[in-house]
Amino acid sequence: MEYKITGYKPEKLFHFFEEISAIPRGSGNEKGISDYLVKFAKDRNLWVHQDEAYNVIIKKDGSEGAKDKPAVMLQGHMDMVCEKIAGVEHDFEKEGIELVVKDGTLTANGTTLGADNGVAVALMLMVLDDEDIKHPPVECVFTTEEEVGLDGAKTLDKSLITARTMINMDSEDEGIATVSCAGGLRAECVRPIKREAAEGTVIQIDISGLLGGHSGVDINKERQNANILMGRMLHSLMKNTDGKLISVSGGSKDNAIPRECTASLLYAEETEAAKAEELACSLAETFAAELSSDEPDFSCEMSVEENVSAEVLTDKDAEAVVRAMYLAPNGVQKRNLKMDGFVVTSTNMGVARTEENEAKLIFAPRSSVASLQEEMKERLQLYGEVFGFEISFSGEYPGWSYKEESPVRQVMQESYRELFGEELKIEAIHAGLECGLFSDALPGLDAIAVGPTLKDVHTPDESLPLDSFERFYQFLKDVLRRLAER
Repeated sequence: MEYKITGYKPEKLFHFFEEISAIPRGSGNEKGISDYLVKFAKDRNLWVHQDEAYNVIIKKDGSEGAKDKPAVMLQGHMDMVCEKIAGVEHDFEKEGIELVVKDGTLTANGTTLGADNGVAVALMLMVLDDEDIKHPPVECVFTTEEEVGLDGAKTLDKSLITARTMINMDSEDEGIATVSCAGGLRAECVRPIKREAAEGTVIQIDISGLLGGHSGVDINKERQNANILMGRMLHSLMKNTDGKLISVSGGSKDNAIPRECTASLLYAEETEAAKAEELACSLAETFAAELSSDEPDFSCEMSVEENVSAEVLTDKDAEAVVRAMYLAPNGVQKRNLKMDGFVVTSTNMGVARTEENEAKLIFAPRSSVASLQEEMKERLQLYGEVFGFEISFSGEYPGWSYKEESPVRQVMQESYRELFGEELKIEAIHAGLECGLFSDALPGLDAIAVGPTLKDVHTPDESLPLDSFERFYQFLKDVLRRLAER
């Protein structure tokens, strides 16, 4: 293939990233990338295991003089969040990512980049391919469906892993090592709805231009949720005008803060339609003023179509759906003020959608305290019951606790200090990482999470500074060398 990324070393690292970017690999669609990894291993006569969930483990012996050293697990996930800008035509099931290189930064053309966690895949391929680096035995673990609940890591046969040192590469800030994370799950609220025929003027409201972001990493940044805004808009319109709800469609992933939401209302009387349009425009101006400092690209547009026949929700169902959107628990729920306001518990209403016969609201609750996560589940259960929704929980994964003693952390701190003349920062994060699942399954596991800088993950603005990627591989090589020499 013709490579776009040039001028960075080692060249192969960037070529590997481009190759995997050409393979569709949204969550649940990982067979192609999984088979690519298996072929990569077989072409190099490396030990490889692929399971029914398409997880892949590839093992490589230690370099000369380090073959008898304790093995190190390198780990990351092969799937990506598939988000695109409204109006962009891209089939994530069949098409790879169109990469854009500009001013030393890698982005995608109107879609998520997939650097979360394609960087880890490329880094592991480089370690497996590079015969010049010094390293202990490495066990590279590539997991699937991380973005929808760490599902691949849950099903993986961890007895195949002998390593008790783990370097996860799903952290997103160069110079910062993650040593603890929150647990999380997916909460889906479903309510049966009935429809009835109606005719009149349809007003469509489109909220867009919000920053969005990762529901763990960015939940503390006061980024507005398009579904919450639409709930506020619809509540006001239905309270003050005689409208009938046709549809709502906002967000596509529970773990992405929704950037866009669309809703349609039908008005039998032209005077009511005109009143609603005026009120909606006034509310849009209010929203824009409120969000001017945090969401500068916020947009709320209205379109009107007369003489339309549509199937609208019954008043009872529409009221329940709109009130549930308006009152939905969302955003930061609890902080630890002794840790500079670190987010302990949060929830994100990532999806709000009406279908033909049902309405769905999907949340991503997170907490680093197990009892508070259980309390959030109880609140969501009660919330669903109040508005007539049946709630189901899935994809639950544990948090990852901080360890006072960590040899791999010490090695990384020493390496970073000597390479870059700065201290490696240590932090806990609110996002979920697979380290918790592996720590639960592998007694005595010493784990850490690191990575190059990624910006705006889970959004079409996702970007990767290429010099950070280059530096991170040098850091990883040095850490492996130090582990081989211990």
